[in-house]
This record gives sequence, C-alpha cells and structure tokens, in this order.
Amino acid sequence: MATTILVADDNRANRDALAFLLETAGYRILTAVDGRDALAQTRTERPELVISDVLMPRMDGYELARRIRLEIDGPKRPYLVAVTGYGLPEDRERTREAGFDLHLVKPVDPADLAGVLAKR
Repeated sequence: MATTILVADDNRANRDALAFLLETAGYRILTAVDGRDALAQTRTERPELVISDVLMPRMDGYELARRIRLEIDGPKRPYLVAVTGYGLPEDRERTREAGFDLHLVKPVDPADLAGVLAKR
C-alpha cells in the first residue's frame, strides 16, 4: 500500500502542484484547504506525512501542528513538514515550537522534498 500524504494549503495552485508531483511519484494524496480540514482528515485517514502551509484561514498550520501533536502520539503520529515563504531563523523556530518536524521554504526544491520522502 502506498504511503498516504496530506497536503494542506489554502492556495489552490500550490496545493495542486505539490499533490500532482507527489501523486506521480506513487504516493496516495489527500488535500485540505485549511487547518480544520487537514485536522479532520488526519483524524480519519491517518496519513504518514502532513505537508502544510503555515498561513491558512480558519486554522493556521501552527495550530494544526499543535493539535496533531496533542491528539496523536506514538508510531501513528504523522511526520509534519511546514512549507512556507518564511525562512528566517525565528520562522524556523516558530514552526519547530508548534510541533513541525521540518521547515521547508517555498518554492520547495523537489530534491529537498525527495530527501524527506526517502527518510519516511
């Protein structure tokens, strides 16, 4: 069975491009338009990896990461990757404090993403 990856981004073009790239690589892809939708899908679908923008309506990526960390523990907890246009040290620290495992800066280099997937 293919690894399930959830891509959360309120920008449709960003979400669709990343989902397409991952799907053509053989992954099962779920998409969400905001943190609320992503959290609901994480609860029901249990993706192994969640790739999330940090600035989204209704629930941002920071709150999404915090809630996933509070609700899901142990081996079922997904690996969380923040994908954002913000790359300063304080931005990276904020995503780490929220519970993200990794911080990638947009536009994401496909080689960086491939490295993340190879470790999963």
